[in-house]
Amino acid sequence: MGHDTPPFKRILIANRGEIACRVIDTCRRLGVETVAVHHLSERDARFVRLADTSAEITGDTPVAAYLDADQIIATARETGAEAIHPGYGFLSENSGFARAVEAAGLVFIGPAPDTIDLMGDKIRSRQFAQENGVPVAPSVTGGEDIDAFVEEAASIGFPLLIKASAGGGGKGMSIVEGKQDLLTRARTARSEAERYFGDPTIYAERYIERPRHIEVQVLGDGQGKVLHLFERECSVQRRFQKIIEEAPAGHLDPALRDEICAAAVRLSEAVAYRNAGTVEFILAPDGTFYFLEMNTRLQVEHPVTEMVTGLDLVALQLDIAAGRGLPLDQPDITLTGHALECRVCAEVPEQDFMPATGRILHLDPPAGDNIRFENGLREGTDVTLDFDSMLAKLVVAAPDRPAAIAAAQQALERTVLLGVETNLNYLARILSHPAFRDDPLHTGFVAEHQAALAEPDLSPHEAARVLMAAALTFREFRTLAFDAPEPYASIGGWRN
Repeated sequence: MGHDTPPFKRILIANRGEIACRVIDTCRRLGVETVAVHHLSERDARFVRLADTSAEITGDTPVAAYLDADQIIATARETGAEAIHPGYGFLSENSGFARAVEAAGLVFIGPAPDTIDLMGDKIRSRQFAQENGVPVAPSVTGGEDIDAFVEEAASIGFPLLIKASAGGGGKGMSIVEGKQDLLTRARTARSEAERYFGDPTIYAERYIERPRHIEVQVLGDGQGKVLHLFERECSVQRRFQKIIEEAPAGHLDPALRDEICAAAVRLSEAVAYRNAGTVEFILAPDGTFYFLEMNTRLQVEHPVTEMVTGLDLVALQLDIAAGRGLPLDQPDITLTGHALECRVCAEVPEQDFMPATGRILHLDPPAGDNIRFENGLREGTDVTLDFDSMLAKLVVAAPDRPAAIAAAQQALERTVLLGVETNLNYLARILSHPAFRDDPLHTGFVAEHQAALAEPDLSPHEAARVLMAAALTFREFRTLAFDAPEPYASIGGWRN
């Protein structure tokens, strides 16, 4: 499976934070040099220190800098990069950026631009899925005539899920229980779709009660060969955004697993998919499943797949992008054990998960052979509202699901992250809930168990965290000299 020479001499990472650190880790192991681009506000960030070369990019805001395709491509050429890895978010699913990268004589480490266009359009991708034998839920698309849209949508039946066609991350999305709310929700969805994505097109589909969110990791060589790396369960969500993911999905019949994975491969083969991607499905309680969307990039939750397959997805991405194809066949990919990922976010769960800000005063992550704490943090890092609230990903693996849950609980308890409010305790309460351990999950889990997951009286461990935070607050941090962080543990899966 290995090669004697690196897939590239040097690549630029058009991203930041923990995913930039994650890509750098694999590149170091493969002997690939890395270039980190950064806004002035992140000149001392961990990913900048880890990269072989760094270059400042400018913008009216930090986000604007990371979205400046022309500036990023120019930087890649100036620094001698051969390829660009987009990570996730920012420009990762921007077909215009992918085309511009290729036009500049560089390699885009991702799918073909036409594939990004097709699968990024929720309406066109649903039609494509249906044409290729992948089931989709009954739906209707909204055009200029909002009243006609409301009438057609109502004919599907309630409840309905309204979405922005070009959307993601829960923006422009809402559940409608009856016709009396449909017009108002449709207008709101159109407004949000226009504001967030520059496209007011919306659609409505029949909302499945108590659905599970199951996704399949795929890899394609761009020539029609596609492999799946089994499925992930991503049903535990807040505000339509995932906070706990696992692989493989619990309480899933093996025959149904095979059927869902086969559907994902069939869709990906039809589009001659290249590089890493994820096909997402909604699974009804009766075992019926429907295509939801395809994410044409590496996913935040890819480490759980790595932990149970022993594969490095970033290394495979680089091989495919370098034209080396897929060095595996489907029988080579096996599942061993169970893995969980908890997204550690700067937020206040008790205040509707409102984002929190602050400065990292102390970070002491858990460590172990089957633990990954993926982050872009260092003591002194300012946590602002400029970027997404996710600070880190705690990933654990064990021989089976109960053992993985127990290991994740212990790892959360050992994690010390002071200076900004986080959801660490909230995540621990989810893992300890009997319904999480014993029952099939569903996307309404957090809402259904809201009262039980609310902040209880402080446990001795939580009280100790508060005391430590108070003590550290009185220390003088201005004169701290922060050491360069240790590199990540090597990528790989849990093994006996």
